[in-house]
Amino acid sequence: MRRTPVHARARHFAPFVLITSATLLLTACGSGSDDPAGGGTAQAAAKSGEVPTEDVVSGIAEDPAAVKLLPPGVTSLTVAVSVGGTPPGTTYLDDGTTLTGQDVDFTEAVGKVLGIDLKTEQASFEAILPALDSGRYDVGASNFGVTDERRRTVDFVTYVNDGQGFATREDSDLPKITDLAQLCGLNVATGAGTTFEATLEENRHLCEEAGEKPYEVQTYSEAGAVWSSLQQGRSDVVMSTINGLRYAVAHQEGFRFLNEFHRLDVGFAFKKGTELAPAFRAAVNRLIADGTYDRILEKWGTAGSAIEESRISPPELKD
Repeated sequence: MRRTPVHARARHFAPFVLITSATLLLTACGSGSDDPAGGGTAQAAAKSGEVPTEDVVSGIAEDPAAVKLLPPGVTSLTVAVSVGGTPPGTTYLDDGTTLTGQDVDFTEAVGKVLGIDLKTEQASFEAILPALDSGRYDVGASNFGVTDERRRTVDFVTYVNDGQGFATREDSDLPKITDLAQLCGLNVATGAGTTFEATLEENRHLCEEAGEKPYEVQTYSEAGAVWSSLQQGRSDVVMSTINGLRYAVAHQEGFRFLNEFHRLDVGFAFKKGTELAPAFRAAVNRLIADGTYDRILEKWGTAGSAIEESRISPPELKD
């Protein structure tokens, strides 16, 4: 199967001692069940340590109706991705240069529907959205959650629904987190520049109002550092994407998934006012209609993240 080659300097990853995930540090959405053992191909792969390699995109044909929605003269685009360690997030295959993951498959599939070439560049998660405005990248494809704050400066085209969740060590007595005030006095690890960090910082006042010691927000740019912090006891709990957390728990002993906390739509990100959005929306809806969409989700074990139709910059989902 041809996958998007990275045009930046490739990284070679050593065998994992700690689970990492690109989606771990991104924002977003849920798998629908509280059973961490549930899921499809990716969950089975997690148990065996293998990365799913099923070809689900190579046979996709162009859709003339979607192609007509592209701005005149657009034949190629530069796509920015943030690379972590394991699926369903973006990672490298064993060759150290070939990218794979759910976002990679969706990006390739949309490119085929639209008949355009894609140049993929690696970037840190927190750098991608600002770089869209400068024109350095045309598209961001790293499990970006759609929030009202982000919609002020970024346009989105949705393709899955994921969300915020929590995980902890297996020996922890923490219950499900239904209120952030339950975190008071704890150390919470999460990714830098994510919606998780924003949510935690915006709600620190809850502990003060409850007369409790505030929780500490520990942010990391590297996914592996988040899990090292939890494993070594520097952190009490991790807040991250539901899909990434489920995969982490399935892949490595010693951790357990607590619960979903808040769902978000996830979308391709663009500079505000982009003319690319209608074409991308049409392409995603084409994939939904022809069954490719379901095959991609099944491959990565995220069928519970399916959406019925793609939308352009919808309002943030509220609980």
